[in-house]
Parts: sequence; structure tokens; C-alpha cells
Amino acid sequence: MPPADEIDAPPAIRSRLHKLGLERREDLVLHLPLRYEDETRVTVIAEAPLGVPLQIEALVGDVAISMAPRRQLLVTVSDASDPADAGAGVDQKSLLRLRFLSFYGSQQRAFENARQNRLRLRIFGEIRDGFLGLEMVHPRYRILSTLNALSSATSDEALPQSLTPVYPTTAGLAQGALRKLIARALREVDLSELLEAHWCAAHRLPALAAALGLLHSPPPELAATLQSRSHPAWRRIKFDELLAQQLSLRRAYLARRRKGAPLLLAAGRLAGGLLAALPFALTGAQQRVAREISGDLEQPFPMQRLLQGDVGCGKTIVAAVAICQTVEAGYQAAFMAPTEILAEQHFLKLRAWLEPLGVEVLCLSGRLGAGNRRALRQQVATSAQLVVGTHALIQEGLDFARLGLVIIDEQHRFGVVQRLDLRRKGGNPHQLMMSATPIPRTLAMSYYADLDVSLIDEIPAGRSPVRTRLFSDARREEVTAAVRGVVAAGRQAYWVCPLIEESAKLQLQAALDTYAALVGELAGLRIGLVHGRLAGAEKAAVMAAFVAGEIDLLVATTVIEVGVDVANASLMVIEHAERFGLAQLHQLRGRVGRGAHDSVCVLLYQQPLSATARARLKIIFEHSDGFEIARQDLRLRGPGEFIGSRQSGLPLLRYADLEVDADLVEMAQEMAAQLLRDDPQRAARHLRRWLGNREELLKA
Repeated sequence: MPPADEIDAPPAIRSRLHKLGLERREDLVLHLPLRYEDETRVTVIAEAPLGVPLQIEALVGDVAISMAPRRQLLVTVSDASDPADAGAGVDQKSLLRLRFLSFYGSQQRAFENARQNRLRLRIFGEIRDGFLGLEMVHPRYRILSTLNALSSATSDEALPQSLTPVYPTTAGLAQGALRKLIARALREVDLSELLEAHWCAAHRLPALAAALGLLHSPPPELAATLQSRSHPAWRRIKFDELLAQQLSLRRAYLARRRKGAPLLLAAGRLAGGLLAALPFALTGAQQRVAREISGDLEQPFPMQRLLQGDVGCGKTIVAAVAICQTVEAGYQAAFMAPTEILAEQHFLKLRAWLEPLGVEVLCLSGRLGAGNRRALRQQVATSAQLVVGTHALIQEGLDFARLGLVIIDEQHRFGVVQRLDLRRKGGNPHQLMMSATPIPRTLAMSYYADLDVSLIDEIPAGRSPVRTRLFSDARREEVTAAVRGVVAAGRQAYWVCPLIEESAKLQLQAALDTYAALVGELAGLRIGLVHGRLAGAEKAAVMAAFVAGEIDLLVATTVIEVGVDVANASLMVIEHAERFGLAQLHQLRGRVGRGAHDSVCVLLYQQPLSATARARLKIIFEHSDGFEIARQDLRLRGPGEFIGSRQSGLPLLRYADLEVDADLVEMAQEMAAQLLRDDPQRAARHLRRWLGNREELLKA
């Protein structure tokens, strides 16, 4: 027997509902309209505005098939009050042509029958001014059974009293069928109130049942307010959705604190030795964050901390201090980076810092030969204290002896399954996730509520600000002249090739073409090329030559987006900057300005610019603060795109807008804490209503 809350529908319909994520009757009730259509009134053709969805009632005057320019069905209608006037001699302002580019013979016969029997049509669509007069293309229509529905309508043909909802749907699931399923679910589902009535009243939120009833079947006068989602009914739905998210994240947070984890207690000998050997002192922000992480590592439950900070703020040295505590406590650390170049950069930096202290540092990447891979696996399973690598760290056959700390750099670029796989290597190790893509406050409150967050909000001394310049492609010669000037002054430059999302092969060709062009334009300069298709050893050799100052200009794809740290590089040129996202542009700009020299980032763009590209370039030109750029990016793209949530496993927000509904996020956080403390059963009921059995979507 099927579960009581399962949708009662044929298997084919249930299969289509499944594609929409609709498994239970509760899911149907919470499947809300995208928009509404007003079928509550009829507009006279002569008074109908163009380009606006509206409804008319009319008589058929002529039915014909035209073969030019292609086969199509043309139906001429008129809303003349006297059926006898539906033919010739009617005022052209009262005539409308219905155009069907795809049709069946049965449709033509039905229109002919309506004409002969003087039956009226009820037609919904947008009127436009066509070549031969007013027309509707493929309107929705219904043939009424009475002569004149306007004056003598039967109950079945009476105009509806509420707006018609238009729902998100999928192929093979008609709006009419979906409306019937939702209407039935609204009658059957228990929508008893889970929030205190006085609290809802104080915050001007209607009861849930009333809000859902209104949103599924609203009166016509609310059309504008509901479309903008500013009505109190929408705010109630948004709040409940945010509350479900906050409850699930908070429960995950509390559940992790009940798990056992290694106690990484250390006297601080290794960390003290590291800090004493550094040619610089940690900033106040770095010291504060290092203390927060150290305190977490001494707890008997696994740390889940997100370390965020702008480009160049010094996250890696803070991670190194945590590694020292882990190793001194007798455990291993794993450091995972998203690309081989970044893993290699971290390996070289960490080895230079830690090997003089007696820490064994290994690098595992996909380019290791079979023999070296076997030897490294043996070391990881026995003695290795720090292993740096790419996703190769989570491959089959790699087992850690005593994994105590997992560090994931640029964590948003790894999927939830990859992060889980690495953590399972050692049971319940502490986990530190690092991101140079700052997260706006409302996004952090909403999507990262199950993590502790540390912020490095101070840039180390000696870093120079980076000036951003915009150049159209027509001024390319000025840019190449600037490259010559920088190299003549003894410094180095980057030239980033166009981003081509749809094809790695085309992107490689763009890099090769750009390299060849610059070799010709900048004769005499030492120019290197690095891209994702190079073998690992070749990439490492080119990067080493650039770090050593043996290459003046490095032509590269976005493989240098993160991690590359060359203090002598003071010019960054990004070609076709309009193709890049804000986070990428900010990351690439952060590759320069790492020394005391004045640094410049040139955004070379090609006209014409789309509105979105123009907005991105304006934002990156006007702002250098990563958090403000991130906030603007969130506004442009929305949270799903911003954090890559399709890979992260986070429950997506369907209705709440984090920019508009920041106050609701705070209210939901407070209410989630209160419910979990005072009434966990009510919290569980709210979660079942909104997530069903999908709470496992929470990120690891």
C-alpha cells in the first residue's frame, strides 16, 4: 500500500512530477505559481492594449488555411455583439486574426463548427500588430457551448473569480492537470499552524494555510503585489522556507558536535619554531584566526570551520600553524587544492616552511608514475605527516595512518561527495575549509549556518594596492606598450587568455593564438605559456622559470587564477575580460600587488558589451574590496550560481531572496534556535513539511 502522503496519480504523471521534485502531497501544496493570468474579465478587441496577456470572447468569422509563407491555420474572429455581424462589414477595429503555425485537422473542423453554429470562443493571449492587422499567435482558447456567454453563460462557462496560476512544469504535464492535483492536495493536506499566532501577528505574517490558499487562488486586485512577491503571504512562505533551511543546518551543526574527533593537544613547539623563522610577523587578524582554529582542534568533536579572507590576506600561513599543531599532537594533515598548479604552489611553500622543522611533506598529484605512487601511498599509510594534493587525495587505495586535520582550499570548487570522501579517509578528522571568495553576510547566515566562520580582514604590510584600468580591444597596442614598459623597469607581467566555457579545445587554441601573437608583437621579451593541457612537469617548469625571473611575460589560461604568488609581477592583462565572472576577475587581479611595486590590472574588453558584462566590468573597476564585490555578484547572479550549490549539496532556496529578505534570514535563525531548544518535535514537523526525506541534501 502506498504511503499516506504519496500523490495519488497514474505512474506516468508521478514520473513527471518526480522531475519537478514533487513526491508528496505536501510538495504539491508548496509548489507555488511562477506568475498569474487574469481570466476573470473579458476585454473588447477595439480597446485591448498590445503585448499584454488578456482575454477576449469572440465569434468566428472566417477559417482558412494559408500556404504563404508557410502552411498555417488562420481564424478571423470578432467580438461584435450580434452573431450576424461576425462576417463581412465588421469594423476592422473589432476584428482579430488567430494564427496557428502548427495545428491539427480536428482544430480546423472545430473552428468551422463554431462558425456554423455561432458559438463563441474564449481566447487568452497577447495581441500584436501583424502585417495584415491585429493578431494572436497560438493563443489558448476554449469553445463555449452557448450562443452568447457574455449574456447567458452557464455555470461552467462563468468567468473565474480568481487569477489563474501558472506553475513550473515539465514536458507532458499540462497546467490544467497540475492545477487539479494542487487543488486536491490543498483540500487534503494537514496545514495546521506550527508557529505561535501572537508571534505571527507581531511580525505581520498570516497563517500558513491562509497564505497558501491566497497564493494558489488570489483575487484579481492582488495581481501586481503578488507578482512582485512583496505581499505578506509571500513573506510567510519565504520565512517558512528559510526556517526549514536554518533548522536543518543547525541540526547538522549540533549533530557534528556529538561526534568524536582527535584531541590535537600540543605545547606549541612546532608552531613557535615556524613563526620564529618567518621573515614577517602575523597580522592581528591572522593571530586571532589562528587562536580560533587552535581552540577548535583541542575539542573532542570535529572542527567544521570556514576560513575566509580576501585575495592575498595570508590564509596559507594560518593553515600552516594549524598543521604544526596537528603534527605535534601525533596526527597527519591533508591539504587538498582544486588544481595541480595550486597544489604545487602550496606544496613548495609549505615544504619551505615546515621541512626545516622536521615535518615530512609529500605532494600527490595525478601525474605521478605508478612506482612513485605506490611508494607515496606506503608513506601516507605509515609515516607521512603532511600530504598536499589535488582530488587524487581521495582516490581508491590511499589510506592515512592517523588523519587528524583536513584542509580544503577554494572549497567551493569541490563537490560535496569529494569533501565527504576525504573526510571518511580518517573517520572524523577536523576540517578547515578556505575560500578567497568572500561570502556576503546574508549568504553566510543562510547557507553556512552549520559552520563556524573565521575571517581574516587585514592585508599584510608591504602589499601595494592594485589599480584597475579598462581598455577596449581597439587600444591593444597601448596595452602591449605598457607590457614593454613594465619589463624594461625590471618587473614581470601576466597575460590571461580569453575564457571559452563551451570548449576546452577552443580555449587551448585561443591560448596558443594569443601566445603566438604576443611573441610577434613583443619581440625580444622572454615569453612563457602555461595552460591546462600541458603535462604537469611542463607546467611546473614554466611556473618555476617565472618565479625565478627567467620569464618576462607569462601567457596563461585561468590555471593561474589562484595560488600563484610572484612579488615581482606588477601587471595583469585579462583579455576579453567581459567573458569572466566577478570572482574570477577579482582572483586574477589578486595575482599582482603582492610586492611593494605599483601594480595595475588591465581589463581588455571587446565591444559590443551585454548589459550584464557592462555591469560586471563597472563593479570590478569601482571596487577593490572583495566583500563588496561578492555582495554585488550575489545581486547579479543569485545564491545558487554564486556558491555553486548544484554541486555543493545545499538545499536551494526557491522563494526567498537573500538580498531582499535579509530581515527574514535573521528572524529564521532566531526562531530555529528557539524551536530546537524549546520544542524539537515542532521543529521536526516543520522540517518534514518542507524537506520530507531530503534533509540529507545538507553539505558535508
